[in-house]
Amino acid sequence: MNDRLELEIPVLLPDLPDAADACLNRLISTLAAQDGVQRVHAIGGDGEAPARLCIHFDGGMLPLPRLRELVRSAGAEITGRYGHVMWRAKGISHERRARTISAALCAIPGVVQASASVGGAIRVEYDRRQIAESDIRDALRGLKVVVGRRMAADGHAGHDHGRGPGTVAEEHGRSDGHDHSHADFLGANTELIFALACGALLGIGFAIEKLGSGMPEWLPIACYVAAYVLGGFFTVREAIDNLRLRKFEIDTLMLVAAAGAAALGAWAEGALLLFLFSLGHALEHYAMGRAKKAIEALAKLAPERATVRRDGRTSEIAVEQMVVGDIAIVRPNERLPADGFVIRGTTAINQAPVTGESIPVDKVPVADTAAARAKPDAVGGASKVFAGTINGGGAIEIEVTRRSNESALAKVVKMVSEAETQKSPTQRFTDRFERVFVPAVLALSVLLLFAWIVVDEPFRDSFYRAMAVLVAASPCALAIATPSAVLSGVARAARGGVLVKGGAPLENLGSLTAIAFDKTGTLTEGRPRITDVVPVDGADEGELLALAVAVEALSDHPLAQAIVKDGRERLKERTLPVADELKSLTGRGVTANVGGETVWIGKAEMFGAEGIPALGQAALEAIERLREGGRTTMVVRKGDRDVGAIGLMDTPRNAARVALRRLHEMGVSRMIMISGDHQKVAEAIARDVGIDVALGGLMPEEKVDAIRKLAGEDKVAMVGDGVNDAPAMASATVGIAMGAAGSDVALETADVALMADDLAHLPFAVGLSRRTRGIIRQNVFVSLGVVAFLVPATILGMGIGPAVGVHEGSTLLVVVNALRLLAYRDPEGNAA
Repeated sequence: MNDRLELEIPVLLPDLPDAADACLNRLISTLAAQDGVQRVHAIGGDGEAPARLCIHFDGGMLPLPRLRELVRSAGAEITGRYGHVMWRAKGISHERRARTISAALCAIPGVVQASASVGGAIRVEYDRRQIAESDIRDALRGLKVVVGRRMAADGHAGHDHGRGPGTVAEEHGRSDGHDHSHADFLGANTELIFALACGALLGIGFAIEKLGSGMPEWLPIACYVAAYVLGGFFTVREAIDNLRLRKFEIDTLMLVAAAGAAALGAWAEGALLLFLFSLGHALEHYAMGRAKKAIEALAKLAPERATVRRDGRTSEIAVEQMVVGDIAIVRPNERLPADGFVIRGTTAINQAPVTGESIPVDKVPVADTAAARAKPDAVGGASKVFAGTINGGGAIEIEVTRRSNESALAKVVKMVSEAETQKSPTQRFTDRFERVFVPAVLALSVLLLFAWIVVDEPFRDSFYRAMAVLVAASPCALAIATPSAVLSGVARAARGGVLVKGGAPLENLGSLTAIAFDKTGTLTEGRPRITDVVPVDGADEGELLALAVAVEALSDHPLAQAIVKDGRERLKERTLPVADELKSLTGRGVTANVGGETVWIGKAEMFGAEGIPALGQAALEAIERLREGGRTTMVVRKGDRDVGAIGLMDTPRNAARVALRRLHEMGVSRMIMISGDHQKVAEAIARDVGIDVALGGLMPEEKVDAIRKLAGEDKVAMVGDGVNDAPAMASATVGIAMGAAGSDVALETADVALMADDLAHLPFAVGLSRRTRGIIRQNVFVSLGVVAFLVPATILGMGIGPAVGVHEGSTLLVVVNALRLLAYRDPEGNAA
């Protein structure tokens, strides 16, 4: 992979007047806070040419898919110059093969980044001005890799969907059900069959040689040669690919050692070497297949057919043919075919396949179908449904809000596959270690070739010893130690309703000592209610509420929606004034025009600054009383008159108290809440849920500063809803978003996404990460320990056969150890 990259990225931003636009500044702030980014700056944006970003970054630490997600979360798009494609491929049986494919793709002109995983995922980022997707497919065919259809695509700019402008590929990464690894004619077990046949021929040849008196002398040799052919078949292919890339890896070393043994007449030992090596590869391939299947099972959760009613007629169609607005009929105990909302019928749906929730969730029809259709993301959890979940005992009808390739499940499958290809800190360390260690071993082996000059022994013995050291010191187990654990950990997390985007956040999550939480929607329900209406200066309650509802109806902020909902209920049939020209004052409030006068609604702190008139004494006293009671306050002023204050209160989540207690017990020593609300309100919520420190009254940029300060002291995670917290999340060691199943922005922003809107999954994620870190450490220790034992042992006389046996045994051991993560269970049972 290209580690150091400098890209000029054209971006599309809505209504961008110049390079100082707030959206672009937010994007730059988010990207600049990411690990691996050296510099981000804007170019252009002068009205004639679109604004562009120039980003200098380490491609190993910040893969381009992650960069693309962050750009999207800021409301921008990467334009079509850079293509992005994901395939689920057959023919990647082990980590060394994955590295060979990655290196071969990166060597192609026009490929910006490429990575293949032992799980069978291939990700390529390329410059369309230099290369086409078909050229990349051709290159993979040349590497004997069988690529299936593409993984589910985002449909955003920058993806090459191959269907012309403005179209989206309707592909789900489903394979044809056959594993075409290596040799298509025998399927998945080819390598194992060849290895066992090699062993059988080796045994027959050895038996004839030792016991078959009277047999032709050439017969044992013929058996050994046949064993060489079968045992070395796949090894030769791999070695040729590596030599083309000027790489000298274990496959080449094994062939050299086997050829050397044959040259010295030790045919049996050479055949034994190839048998053990090919058997180890085959067993490693089989074991890793279990982790691959855990991920492939996610893609098979959604049904292939759906019952749809169109124009009054009911028919069964492929889920790929469903479009937004279709009415899908879901019978009892069927899997849901698409994301949408319930319009008829009641039921309880098992959402565990997507969100990890262990208890079925009751679903009811939406109250207002037209409003739900206009704003599907705002539909409540009681009516929102997801593809791949399982219906209970009631028949329901749902209106489809996302096509099958855009569903929450499709995006999870795609992001999990991308996570496979992203390296963790330990893997990057082992890669650097290997770049030093392997040449050192080669140099040692060359020296040992000439040992016969110093030691009184024949060249044959020196050559044999050098080959044994080459084989023993090859870091096969080290190469697979971390990828196998990351693959298993990411698959297990996804099954539990937690999306972890790669090895880095998976490792970092388990090392946290501090967690910062956004207040609204994270520690609280995010559904505030009006508790107090306090008019001042001669205004009455009706006038205050009418003004507030008229203005806030133009806003989509959670507090605004709460005021509108509760305010309408209180006002009954009262006619509202007409408001227009709404302007948002970020982090402070809004202003609008009502009846020719300016109306301000927002925090008390926004008044008396930047040309906004100061509040009178009566309003200030009302605000103080409300804040003492733990209320969030919104002040309303019209023209030169204070109208009053509205007090709102959000309900702390029940799961928050339990989750925070469990995190404390797991060793997370600091819990911090950051909020834009007043300090006293923040402290009231903090006391209720068990937070150690509450930081209130923070503007968005001040939240970022607070997280950066915390990150300088401890490893810190930032937990939020992913909508307004992107820069703060990017500044943390790990950004965690809640409720990601219903929010595209949350999916794109975070390093870790809790698919359910439930903090109870956070201890599960932290616990799984800690178990993963432990298994990675065990694997690295075993890998290095075996090499440390074998190198001196082979120098002192251990034969090639036993060395290969221990070597391949250690490789299989670390894979099996990593697969234990697939069986990880949350001690409290909060994630399936």
